Parts: sequence; C-alpha cells; structure tokens
Amino acid sequence: MLWQALTTVRDLGRLHDIASILIRYGFGDMVRRMGLANALEKAGRALHWSDAQEFAHLPPPARVRRALEDMGPTFVKLGQVLATRVDLFEPEWITEFSKLQDSAPPLPYDALRQQLTEDLGAPPEDIFAAFDPVPVAAASIAQVHRARLKDGSEVVIKVRRPGIRPVIEADLRWLARLAELAEAQSPELRGFHPQEVVRQFSRSLRNELDFAVECRNAERIAENFAGYADPDEPLGDPGDLSAEAAAEPPPPAGPVIVIPRVYWQWSGERVCVQTFIDGISGRRLAALDQAGLDRKMLARRGARAVLKMIVEDGFFHADPHPGNVFYLPGNRIAFIDFGMVGRLSELRRDQLTRLLLGLVKHDSARVADVMLDWTGNAAVDEDGLTLEIQAFVEQYHGVALKQLKLGGMLSDLVAILRQHQLELPADLSLLIKAFISLEGMGRELDPDFEMASEAMPMLEQAMRARYAPAAVLKRGWHAASEVFSLLAGLPRDLSRLLRAARRGRLEVHIDVLHLKRVGNQLDSAANRLVVGIVVAALIVGSSIVMTVPGGPSLLGLPLFGLLGFLGAVAGSLWLLLSIWRSGKADRE
Repeated sequence: MLWQALTTVRDLGRLHDIASILIRYGFGDMVRRMGLANALEKAGRALHWSDAQEFAHLPPPARVRRALEDMGPTFVKLGQVLATRVDLFEPEWITEFSKLQDSAPPLPYDALRQQLTEDLGAPPEDIFAAFDPVPVAAASIAQVHRARLKDGSEVVIKVRRPGIRPVIEADLRWLARLAELAEAQSPELRGFHPQEVVRQFSRSLRNELDFAVECRNAERIAENFAGYADPDEPLGDPGDLSAEAAAEPPPPAGPVIVIPRVYWQWSGERVCVQTFIDGISGRRLAALDQAGLDRKMLARRGARAVLKMIVEDGFFHADPHPGNVFYLPGNRIAFIDFGMVGRLSELRRDQLTRLLLGLVKHDSARVADVMLDWTGNAAVDEDGLTLEIQAFVEQYHGVALKQLKLGGMLSDLVAILRQHQLELPADLSLLIKAFISLEGMGRELDPDFEMASEAMPMLEQAMRARYAPAAVLKRGWHAASEVFSLLAGLPRDLSRLLRAARRGRLEVHIDVLHLKRVGNQLDSAANRLVVGIVVAALIVGSSIVMTVPGGPSLLGLPLFGLLGFLGAVAGSLWLLLSIWRSGKADRE
C-alpha cells in the first residue's frame, strides 16, 4: 500500500526526510514496523540507521517534541493540536506539546509583493499611506506587516506565504498515510486514534490557511461582544471608607473587550487586513505594573470574557495563550488570531454548566451523569467509572470555593476517562484545554485568582436561564413540534409499509454486533476441521497402502503410501500454523 503511494519524487523525498528524523530521535523501531524502511529501500532510498545516542537521555515526550520541530511547520501545527487532546495524552506529553512555537525566518518583501498586489487589487503603496516592508512577526504559514491607511488608521496585514498550500497538502497526505499505517500495524499507537487526530488536525489547518475564515470568526466574536459591559467593583475592603478605597476606578476608554476590525475590501483567502492593536502583550507581564494597569481586574475581566464565549455564546477563542492577548489602557483586553475557534451546541453548553456546577457544589451524581453522556456509545464499565468519579468529587467535600482549581479538577476528571480508555469528543477536548490555559493565565496575572468564584455567578445565571418559563416553553414547543411531525407522517409510513408487504418486498435487516467476525471464525474452524479429517484419512489410508505389497516404491517404501504421509505432514503443518495465527490475533 505504501509502495503504491510513492507517486512523485517530491513526496518520496519528504517521506525519506520524515523517516530519517524519526530514526535520529530513536524511533527507528517504529519506522521498521510501519513499513517505511521497506518502502524506501524498494524506491532506492537508503536510510542511515544510527543509535541516536545524542538524544537517548531525553524522555520520550521531549524527543517527540524535538522530532516534530525538525519535521517542519505542518508537524509543529500537529503538535499544537495534540496539546489540546488532554483526553489522550498524559500531562507530561501535553506540557511538551505546549512548548511548540510556530516561528520561521521572514520572507523578503520582494517575494511577497506580487501576490500581495494580486490580493489587494493594486500595489500596496497605492492603497496604504505607509507600508512597512519589515514584518513585525513571521510564522510558518504567514507573516505580519504594519501599515497606515489614508484616513490615518493603523492596521496590520497578515500575508500567507506564497506556495505554502501545496507543501502543507503534501504533508497532510503523508500524515494520513502514516496514521493509517500506525493504526493498522502498531497496537500501542492504536489507542491514540491517530486517524481521528489527523482528520481533526487537517480540518483545523485547512481553516487556518484560509484567512477569510479567520476574519469571519473575528467578526462573529465581535458581534457577540457588541454592547458588552463588565461591572467591575472597587477592589478595596468594603469596610474601608478611606478616599482611596471609595474612589471608583476610571472608566475604560472604549469597549472593555476589544476585537480587531476587519477591512473586508482588502481581505480574502491569502491576506487579512485588521486594526492594529497597540497594547501590552500577555507575555510582558512586568510591563503591566509600569503602565499602571490593575492585574487583578485584568484577570477577572479576561476570565469573564472567555466564560461568556463558552457558556453564553457557544463560540470561543480556542487558543487564548499569552501571545494572543493584549492589555490596553483602562484595563481593557484585546484578543487576536482567531484561526482556531471552538463551537459548542446548546446541549454541550448545558452539559458543561451542569458539570462545572457539580464540581463546585460537590454534586458527584451530576458530574458522573455528564461524564457518562460524554463517553457516548463507547463500551464502558459504568459502575466502575461512576464510583471513581464519585470518589474524586467527594475528596473536595468541605473545601472552600477559593481553594478549588477548576482547571486541575477537569484535568483529573479527564485522567479518569483516560484510565478507562475513553476519549472526549473533539469539541470538548478543545474546550478543556482552553479552560486550563485560561486559569493558568489568570494565576499568572494574579496569584490569588479564583476561577471557581468567577465562574459561579455565570454558571448559576445560565442554569436559571435554562429553567426560566420562556426557555422551558420554547423547549416544550420544539419537542411538541417534533412529536406532531412524527404523528403526521405516521399514516404515510404505515401505508408504505403495508404496500411493501403486499408486494412481497418487505425486508427486515438485523445487524448483530460482531456477527460477521463470528461467522468468519466459524468458517475458519470448519476449514480446520475439514483439513484435520483429511489429514487423518491420509494417515489411515497411507498406513494401509504401506502394508500392501507390490507397486512403485521410493527409498524402499511404497510410493503412494509415502506421498500420502507427506501430504498428511503438510496438512498438519498448515493446521498448526492456522491455529497459531488465530491465537495470536485473539491476543492482539
């Protein structure tokens, strides 16, 4: 299969590079078992097998992270997606994947100018009053330049690197093939569901390649925050009546949450023009004190904003790391880079609300119900899983609200699922990773930050809204509409059923789980039984022929008797080999 996939010289060279990097970092055994070595040798490509002593001292998570960095931008992006799969990987793996940073040397402006002119519809110097040819940031997919519009507005221009899509599509093809091989030939990798992970990653990366998708995401989040106000109170002691404590904080100079404006007349698949955010990056926390910003207020506002996106809107920034957050005068917060977003249905938001309330209020039954809903139709020991979840929640009984770390609690819950070899749906794994990142950022801003305290009012409000009379009436009307629709179509369905029965075309299909496998096992057993009977008959018949004098002979023995014994030996060997293979397949 892999040999047939070697269709172009470029793809063959890329596979050779990937295999060489894996060998260098001590994964040569995986290269052999996945069949990459044999395929490359057939294609005339030699691999240099080394002992990889240079990296032998590194733990496996660090070696995998280093290998992903060396394999290029597509694999760095893959590692960043793997960092969201807290349900599949242990914390030490998540920590290493989170270290992957997407950076690349910037391209010279001359290499971008022609493509940029095509996308803008005119040369940049004709559209902008000023354009900086030196990029302010560069990554593997795009680089960012500053410019100024003719009306004086400061903007940033995100430009996709020329020729990057064919390179990434080639890497995605190889990833899909490697995932298929890994799942088929490596039992230990099968538990990580490589094909499903690659499918999720491919969708995410193709969306990131289309900047129009990112622009639409930014506009949708901006609409959700239109008119948003965050009621911050003074941070002092309510009993302190001093002038400093009683003074109200200065009102923010603009919206509390800032989302860059998109200039659609110049934005598209390969270029994105947005408002320039002039603020302090989330990576420069020391600069906040110099600017006179309130860390506690910023932590609270950021938490409330992301919780609103998750609980109320169901559409959230899925990668809220410090590089994508800026702090502005007036203790305002700006979010950028909406290439990776998460979506939650109303059902998911309801489940999340119940789960978080259950954790905060130590309601183990509520938490267990939600977690069982999340496992879907997977085979699971429900009693054992419920008992573990209940024991986990009960250990926090009596713990003060301010001492609860929701991110850590969610991580521990996911670890319980991982122990039962269960995985979360992709939207939930993305959500939990974003939630953990959010709490970590809050504690970096304010060591006393209490995520549970910030989440409680919003969760209770969401629960009250769900059971408000108008909401209950709306759900009841929706359910009644579905029931009426079903009843209205029932006569038509019965008529079709009776018509098919009268014509003798009524068919009943019963799909019994694993029935095909059982049938195959029965066929195999019957074949072995027949071969065993034939072998026994050959032995008995050959023994009789051996006693009959006359006829041709070989080595002093009757020829036909000897041939019969040889056939019996061959049949016996086949029978033993078949039984051994069957036992090996059952063990796997």
